Amino acid sequence: MIERLIAIEEKYNELSGQLSKPEVLSDIKKTLELSKEQASLKDAYDAYQKYKKIKSDLEEAKEMTKDKELGEFAKEEMIRLNQEKEELESQIEVLLLPKDPNDGKNVIVEIRGAAGGDEANIFAGDLYRMYTKYAEKQGWKIEVLAEEHSDAGGFPLVEFMVKGDNVYSKLKYESGAHRVQRVPVTETQGRVHTSTATVLVMPEAEEVDVQINPADLRIDVYRSTGAGGQCVNTTDSAVRITHLPTNTVVTCQNERSQIQNKEKAMQMLRTRLYEAKLREQEEELGSERRSKIGTGDRSEKIRTYNYPQNRVTDHRIGYTTKNLDRVMEGNLDDIIEALITEDQNRKLKEA
Repeated sequence: MIERLIAIEEKYNELSGQLSKPEVLSDIKKTLELSKEQASLKDAYDAYQKYKKIKSDLEEAKEMTKDKELGEFAKEEMIRLNQEKEELESQIEVLLLPKDPNDGKNVIVEIRGAAGGDEANIFAGDLYRMYTKYAEKQGWKIEVLAEEHSDAGGFPLVEFMVKGDNVYSKLKYESGAHRVQRVPVTETQGRVHTSTATVLVMPEAEEVDVQINPADLRIDVYRSTGAGGQCVNTTDSAVRITHLPTNTVVTCQNERSQIQNKEKAMQMLRTRLYEAKLREQEEELGSERRSKIGTGDRSEKIRTYNYPQNRVTDHRIGYTTKNLDRVMEGNLDDIIEALITEDQNRKLKEA
């Protein structure tokens, strides 16, 4: 553990040195790249500085135990410092766990109404609102990429990007089937119905993550059909891109210009191909994939939202809260923290 912390400290200081050089500061791209790398080491670096201070204080306290007047105080101080040291060592163990290289990325989220007809689409809209509220609380930005509106409300499909710090590290646990139990607005007998909506969270892919051959693409343009600006319906600005080798299709019509829609569609395509690549790698890992949280496929039932009992249950970790009303207002922190903690515990056991 100490050897790894020393290596992190050396790398952190090396990056600090590079970031102080004029030739690096004049290169914005390089500065951002190095700053991002340094930021990823900061928690472990700070923990090691604190660890060294505690070790130093323990040595001083040990020497003080020989003093007649200060001996008792020094012994109490050693007990306190040893306790701090043990707690910090546990924190450092978690900090040194292998990090998901995608944790710092933005994400593209796809929500679809599934089983339950209109009620499923309405619930998909409720989930979209929940994630929007959660993103606001985190200081993240949401950008809608594609949407299909249901006559009864909600969405058969809504796709959006979430931008901010470490978005994937928190939202990656949301992929799977979300089940709702409540009395639909269309129910006249007051019976509770069960419906589902599926959520897919994909880390945003950059060009270096996925290489796309332009010859493998079929690009179609057509007239936009939804709301999206004053002139959105009068020009062929909507774009549909088909990746022929995988038959992956993405569409974008929310921007005013064809160029902007094409850029967004390419971004969506890269992300979908990257997500498929990650899923393939996880399948090859077999049992390791099954032991992880947040890598379930779209059909895996992960959470139930029970309105009559104001209850939310995450089935993967057996977590239940009676604050469904608050959860639907974007207060997801407790659920996500519980998932992160369980994920870390599983990784620690494997390690």
